[in-house]
Amino acid sequence: MVVGIGVLATLALPAFQKIRSASPVKSVLNNVRQMSVADDACFRESGTDFAASIRLIGASNYVKVFDPVANEAYPTAYTQGVTVTVLGVGGARTITYSP
Repeated sequence: MVVGIGVLATLALPAFQKIRSASPVKSVLNNVRQMSVADDACFRESGTDFAASIRLIGASNYVKVFDPVANEAYPTAYTQGVTVTVLGVGGARTITYSP
């Protein structure tokens, strides 16, 4: 019985590791989507097609709190219709998001 539990645990471990490594990527994608919604709102309200991050994030701005989750680097400015690229996700990956 103990051997059976050990075998099941051995089989389940890679699946848990895969889920664990995918979790930060999903969080980064959620952050990018949140910023995309914020910049779209800013573009509509201001009538411009460019917004700096400092204009989007803050207590009285579109995104109240913004926390990077995997040491990634987000753009400092957003332009309407331009793909957003997040660098250094987990120290190695790059994620792009096309609004």
